[in-house]
Amino acid sequence: MTDIRSNWHRRHKEGLSPGERAADTLRNGMGSWPFVGTFLASMGAWAVVNTYVLAADAWDPYPYILLNLFLSMLAGLQGAILLIAAKRQDAIASAMAQHDYETDVRAAAQIEMLMNINAEQLKLLQELRDIRVNPQGGSAGAGLP
Repeated sequence: MTDIRSNWHRRHKEGLSPGERAADTLRNGMGSWPFVGTFLASMGAWAVVNTYVLAADAWDPYPYILLNLFLSMLAGLQGAILLIAAKRQDAIASAMAQHDYETDVRAAAQIEMLMNINAEQLKLLQELRDIRVNPQGGSAGAGLP
């Protein structure tokens, strides 16, 4: 079962376009603590450099209009990337649900078959008990203990 799923995932990943792979990589990167830490450090460095280090010659003095522009562009791109990745996750979840359903249908058919075999075995056992209790019912059961 696990082998089937890992093969399915491997085949699915091999079929991804470069854009889909990039969206997954960026989503995984943006959803991590290292990204958050790096992002906050970069914003802090931007503010320190433009406020204290360059002071009078700052390329983006307070209130950091250029930084605001970059952050707005980043938010727009992040939204699009996250939507692409979410759409792909929905497709994966749908395919896995279909696979689970098909597995359940096959398992139900196999269970039904086993239940029929079990019912037949119980019927045969009951016939053997009847023969044992009443040996006149058949000559085959006369020798049973």
